[in-house]
Amino acid sequence: MLLGTHTPKLDEKGRIILPAKFRDEFIGGLVITRGQDRCLYVFSMKEFEFLNERISQAPIASKAARDFLRSLLSGATDEVPDKQGRVTLPSILRDYAGLERELVVIGVGNRAEIWDAQAWNESQAARDAAFSEVAEEVIPGLF
Repeated sequence: MLLGTHTPKLDEKGRIILPAKFRDEFIGGLVITRGQDRCLYVFSMKEFEFLNERISQAPIASKAARDFLRSLLSGATDEVPDKQGRVTLPSILRDYAGLERELVVIGVGNRAEIWDAQAWNESQAARDAAFSEVAEEVIPGLF
């Protein structure tokens, strides 16, 4: 399970060093793709294959399903981290997420998310304000 908040930097070649705590999860390869909220999603290859099985069940006749699949898969890239735990973030994905040098990588259970540090801080500040009120509406019976 991927947890926590980490603050790596993007190097001049567009690479990121994955947090050490995440590396075992990604040892068999990973998929980086567009995420919602203008971040990048990072899935282990195994988790992405499971996700792909589920989303391939979406009806092809549904425009919303087709659009979602196009957004998710058209920019996706599969990578294998090097010995230092580095992976390259393609420019199309860096542009999509507005990534500069300062990044935030968070663990969200079954995936990691890569955010521009400023975008993450602004987004998190907005979420913090509503966090205590949202749990019951989003996940009934959680607390």
